[in-house]
Order: sequence, then structure tokens, then C-alpha cells
Amino acid sequence: MSASAVVSAGGAERWRRGHPWIHRSDLRAEGAAAPGDIVAVRTERGDPVGQGFWSPASRFGVRMITHDTAPIGEAFWLARLQAALALRRRLAPDADGWRLAHADSDGLPGLIVDRYGDHLVVQAQIPGMERLLPVLVRGLVELLSPRSIMGRNDTHARELEGLPRSSAPLHGDPPDTVEVREAGVRYLADVRSGQKTGAYLDQRENRARAGALCRGRVADLFCYHGSFALHAASRSESVTAVDSSAAALARGRENARVNGLTNIEFVEANVFDFLKTADRAGHRYDAVLLDPPALAKRRADLPAARRAYHEINLRALRILAPGGLLATSSCSSHLSEPMLLEILAEAAAEARRPVRVLERRGAAADHPALLGLPESTYLKCILLEA
Repeated sequence: MSASAVVSAGGAERWRRGHPWIHRSDLRAEGAAAPGDIVAVRTERGDPVGQGFWSPASRFGVRMITHDTAPIGEAFWLARLQAALALRRRLAPDADGWRLAHADSDGLPGLIVDRYGDHLVVQAQIPGMERLLPVLVRGLVELLSPRSIMGRNDTHARELEGLPRSSAPLHGDPPDTVEVREAGVRYLADVRSGQKTGAYLDQRENRARAGALCRGRVADLFCYHGSFALHAASRSESVTAVDSSAAALARGRENARVNGLTNIEFVEANVFDFLKTADRAGHRYDAVLLDPPALAKRRADLPAARRAYHEINLRALRILAPGGLLATSSCSSHLSEPMLLEILAEAAAEARRPVRVLERRGAAADHPALLGLPESTYLKCILLEA
């Protein structure tokens, strides 16, 4: 490490308080660093702040790694992978699919590692982690002896860092799908081309909890490959699972077959249109499960996202039977939980439905949030009774 960066007093204070992303506006001087270099970060007075990854294309010029100034080598990264794995083993998730490394929360900026049975999926979202992939793959093979490791470096986040999108095996021969066990159900995760790394692992605990509360007729909206529907079906009369992706629905039908479930109907439709049609037709459901994609990917998207969240939850409340369950989620980090609760209260008032909050939930325990980094508390799942 030879390059350095000088950070403002405000940027240094935010890092001291736990926020590891240094905005470019907080950089006062930059040394001759290449993308992905580890740079020494100092204050304008020359006091050492720590070390971080340099990322010249990003609005976050430095992603901090450590407060320490000691050299960082391969052993450093192996130790952080070992610590991340040790935490997951203590949590002992009741599933074959879980997150092994959760970026900054595990001291591994820009790195995602998900485990699906004997297979791993890796995402490197910043240049520093991109350059470290050979080291990380060796470490993961040493720690877990996986049958394969798939590199799913195909996220929009990479473009913001000046990195190309790519998807390719990093070790072994990854299968198209992996069967995963999760709290009594099984599903097929598409590790090569499915959403996220193959499944929405952060909702694992919420799926099981919401499914346990479902009864009667259930609507699973934005169902993807039927993740919520699978948990609800065994306790319900029928489940209508709706998504706009024909490929995801085809995998959902296969997931239902694998579990021996015959009471799930998979419907290809735009969810907003489905809700309007169901409302006009007077259809009523005893549970509505809402898990939309991120509607506010940027802070500038918030006004439009608020309107969309209001509309979809209003429509959901209108088709909910008396005493019914609404499990509604948002994975938009810019939309805080208080904002979501405010939207839900407004929708309930417009629907003229008294609604009470049963539970306020977040991401599964293997997706820990970093205190000091609000962006890591991105998933909200609210269970309501009308």
C-alpha cells in the first residue's frame, strides 16, 4: 500500500461512528491510486484514519476496511471469511441456503457470498473485491470445499463502480439449479441466472413466519418462484401466486411439484393490474403476501416509490377479508421503516380498514446490519391484521 487519500473532518467522524463509505465530497486530496488499490486514509492534519479500497468511478471514493494501519495481505481476508463463517455456524440457520458474507457487515466491503447446499455464489461489487477474487475463491475452497463457485458479477451496482457486468464459474461446474431445504419446504434456486444470487435469502425467516399465520385463501404477489407460497400452501385452502416472469413461474410450478403441493395456482400478470381486477371483481383473500422489488433504488425515486407503495398496499387491503393477514415488504433502503408505516397508515385510512401491527421484521439473521450504516438495514417486513 503506497497511495493515500485525505479525508475531511466530517468524513473521518462518520467513519469513527461506524459508516464505512467515504463520499467523494469528503476527499480533500487523492494520491496516485488505481481502481481497487488499498489506500492509507488520513485527516487534513495528517492523523491516520485507517485503510480502504479506492474506487475512482464511484460517488463513494473510498470503502473503508479497517481502522488499523498494518499491511493487509491474504491472511487478513482469510481471517475475515473465517469469522463470517463462524457467525453463520452459531446462528445455525434451518436451511441449506444462507448468506455467508454480507459485505460491510462482515468487514468485506462489496462482497456477497451465498451458500446453496454444496455450491457457492459470489458477487464482487467494487473494484477492490474484483481484484481479490482469486484470493477469495482459494479461501472459500479451503474453508468449505464447495462443489462449485459461481461468479454472479451481473449487478447494476457494478456499473456504478465502473465495472462491467459478467457471469461465469469461478470453481468447478455450477449446475443450472440447486435444490434447497428451508424450514420444511424445498425449492430450486437458479444460481446461474436467477434473481439476486438465485433466491431471496434475506426473506427466509419472514417466509416461514408469514406462512405459519396463513389460512384460507392466500394471494402471494410478486411471488418469483413461489417462495412465500410454498410456506403458506400447507396451512391454506388455496394460494394464488402472481408474477410477471414466465420463467420464474415455471420454476415455481416445479417447486410446488417437488413439495407435493397441488393447491397453488401460478398466474402470469402485472401485480398492479391483478390487484385492480381482483378488487373490481370483489375477490377476497384471508392473507395477502406482498414482496415487491425495490421501488426506490435512488433517493430521487422516493416520491414515485411512496405513491407506488401506497397504491399496492391500498389495493391489498381492499381485497383482504376481515381478520385477514397482510405481510408487506420493502427492500428499498431509502424508504425507512417509519416511512413505510406512515404509508401503510395512510392506505388503511383510505381503505377505511382498522389495521393493527402484529410484527415488524427485517432481514434474516445471516444478513446482519452494521450499526452506523443505515443502508444495511434495508429490508422491512410488516405483518398486519385488518
